[in-house]
Amino acid sequence: MLFRAKLALRSVCDITLALLDKLGVRGLLLDIDNTLTTHDNPTPASGVEAWVAGMQAAGIALCLVSNNHAPRVKPFADRLGLDFVCEGKKPLSKGYREALQKMHLSRKQVAAVGDQIFTDVLGANLFRVPCIFVFPMEMETTRFFRLKRKLEIPFLPRKIYEEGTDLK
Repeated sequence: MLFRAKLALRSVCDITLALLDKLGVRGLLLDIDNTLTTHDNPTPASGVEAWVAGMQAAGIALCLVSNNHAPRVKPFADRLGLDFVCEGKKPLSKGYREALQKMHLSRKQVAAVGDQIFTDVLGANLFRVPCIFVFPMEMETTRFFRLKRKLEIPFLPRKIYEEGTDLK
């Protein structure tokens, strides 16, 4: 189903090397807002910088894919030492395609990570890469986002993946 993620986690920091190995993943296409930090926050959430460093040290390729503009994305990417694609037009494939070129990986080697059903999950599924859904760090206050989050409710994962369980 187009609106279902491969699996769900509470936080991006719950993505482990063992999980990526189970999925056969060598690279992650990462959303920013409410995935790596709160909305429009220039500072990564607690634990994210260490998680990124650990993934990089293990040879996992990471690339930010955001619908946001360069003035938002570039400073955040620079702080983490990551490559990025801004104005990615998720759920369309443009951003994911550009990220794969930058990462020199194929679709079979990557997964997308994000907190929104109608952009991140749908985009990953349309691009035919697995999606790891992470629950948003905070609820946005704008009317548009509140409406979007309400519309996502029927599609939200009901079960959070736990290390050691089978992937279906």
